[in-house]
Amino acid sequence: MARTPQDVTLAELKVLELLWERDSATVRQITDALYPAGGASKYATVQKLLERLEEAKFVARDRSGGVQSFAATVGRDDLIDRRLQSLAEQLCGGSLAPLLSHLVKADRLSAGDIQSLRNLIDELDRPAMRRQRRSAK
Repeated sequence: MARTPQDVTLAELKVLELLWERDSATVRQITDALYPAGGASKYATVQKLLERLEEAKFVARDRSGGVQSFAATVGRDDLIDRRLQSLAEQLCGGSLAPLLSHLVKADRLSAGDIQSLRNLIDELDRPAMRRQRRSAK
């Protein structure tokens, strides 16, 4: 069964995290960072991961230098959005509200997390409040 575009394996995610951190890296740099003990098989594993990510359009290869380098073409926030939307479609008929409600009710949020959510809700409410005021006039 073929993977859907938003699916990224845990190993591929590790590569993306490294590329988000460094902006770009060579196969050798990625291998050394992810597999410090190294070896030819680990190098081949990273090559394969990069091939799959490139095929899925999550990374781009730069062939202009003497050594090829790779850079992420998808941002962390974009990937989070894709994966959450996919999860919502699978579990909640496409609605994000049940997922968000579960996460909030799970009692794993710090005081800072709760304040960030309040700020976000306030920010999202501002345009709606302006529209309501205009339509009331």
